[in-house]
Amino acid sequence: MASFRNPSLRNIISGAAPYLRTTQRRWAQVHDVRFLATQQSDRVLDKYKEKLAQKARQEGLQDINELKEVYKDKIQHLKKKATIPIPTVDAPPTPPPSPASSSSPFPPPPPAPQVPTQKAPSSNPGIKTLSSYIDIEKTRALPEKELEAIWRLRHAHDAQSLCAVIPFPVYKTLEATAKKFPHFVLPLPKEGHGAEIHLLQWTFPAENTVTVLFTHLAEYKLRGEFSQPHTTITHHLELAEDKQVVLLQGQVVEGRGVSVDEAKWLVMCLQKFYGVSGEKSERRRLLEMFGKGDAAFKVEDLLEEAEKII
Repeated sequence: MASFRNPSLRNIISGAAPYLRTTQRRWAQVHDVRFLATQQSDRVLDKYKEKLAQKARQEGLQDINELKEVYKDKIQHLKKKATIPIPTVDAPPTPPPSPASSSSPFPPPPPAPQVPTQKAPSSNPGIKTLSSYIDIEKTRALPEKELEAIWRLRHAHDAQSLCAVIPFPVYKTLEATAKKFPHFVLPLPKEGHGAEIHLLQWTFPAENTVTVLFTHLAEYKLRGEFSQPHTTITHHLELAEDKQVVLLQGQVVEGRGVSVDEAKWLVMCLQKFYGVSGEKSERRRLLEMFGKGDAAFKVEDLLEEAEKII
């Protein structure tokens, strides 16, 4: 493997990314559950010892042990009655992981996103369409350079926003690759801290709206589908056919550990892996390996390819 020219990327191999290590810190104390249960039972018995002895004498029994024997069936019935059933979901059992994927350092990616086969209603409150930002009909009549200037000015006031104008042929390659490989991981160099790994997820919520979510891999491993993305970028396709451009709009959440410049780096990496430059290359091989959950996928190879983008 070629030597690393970038020290920040090189550091991850020597252990700068803690969430890629197998060692875990555990602060909770480990107790023998049987010991705790016995302790609790003994405390209850001591607390009510006098009353139990009095009950045994009233029943004409010799001691508490004999009393327990007499009421054994009733005690078992009350224990079963007090047990809280654990709800289960009627679903087929999850097949065991294959040997190829069981040793992978990455968690299994989320299910593949659903690609809409018909137009989604534009009034859907969960989808922010292009009309939320500009007057589409007026913009449609403008030359491409003016359209691009208006789009950039529209986001100039927001320091946490991202925007770009992508040629439609370039975008079509990105989308075609994304439908095959909707999930991937990308490294983000951190000055003095090696590199962080981030999970990207493509989603297709509507015909003219395609979104990419970027999330810290460490957070996704911890929270799964409940993890919160730090950056969201949306591709608007309303003008793609007649203007041959796709408008990109993104938002970086402040305080999530990623700056706007770092988010731009991730978007650039995405384009390099999913775009034309990624076809029939090592980048495409890495996409395929990660998509299949191949245990041969190596972080070192990913870093080496990312280094070539710099």
